[in-house]
Amino acid sequence: MDSRDPRAARSRAALYAAAVRLVSGRGSASVPVTDLAEAAGVSRQLVYLHFADRDALLVAAALDLARRELLPARETGRAAVLATARHFAAHRAFYRALLTGPCAFALTTALGELLAPVNRHAVRALFGDRVPAGTADDLAVFLTGGAGAVINAWLLGAEETLDPEDLADRLVRILHTLGGPSEEDA
Repeated sequence: MDSRDPRAARSRAALYAAAVRLVSGRGSASVPVTDLAEAAGVSRQLVYLHFADRDALLVAAALDLARRELLPARETGRAAVLATARHFAAHRAFYRALLTGPCAFALTTALGELLAPVNRHAVRALFGDRVPAGTADDLAVFLTGGAGAVINAWLLGAEETLDPEDLADRLVRILHTLGGPSEEDA
């Protein structure tokens, strides 16, 4: 189906919403395609017309969710980090299920690709000309992967209730330690 077709966009949106709802509710990424299609009000055939398999749908749903809620970044510094922490805390059940399921690597890779450009811009703003362009790109990927690992460990941890403020403070301290702005500036 043509991605510009409004029917295709509505079908994908319904599938994304169904994926987030069912995976979050069940606490597992092992939701049958039949259940996802039924919850979205579409046929199984339509699911496979848009996605290679269930895992591709789940990763696309996660990217859609992150894109809608985190991009473009509306905040900067610590406020942006806090907004990110709040997003992942609000959708912990969904992300946790994906991070412990068969699509964990694909999810981590896709989120890294989605969020690295945001960090690339931040690296350039923080370090300016002190870091060569290629190194700035590598540093952005490094920071995205490192922050992702900290966030993933936080989501998968044993704490029943997550504290986004605490996570934001931890991530800002890491940035400060690496030579970024002071905690007050971030």
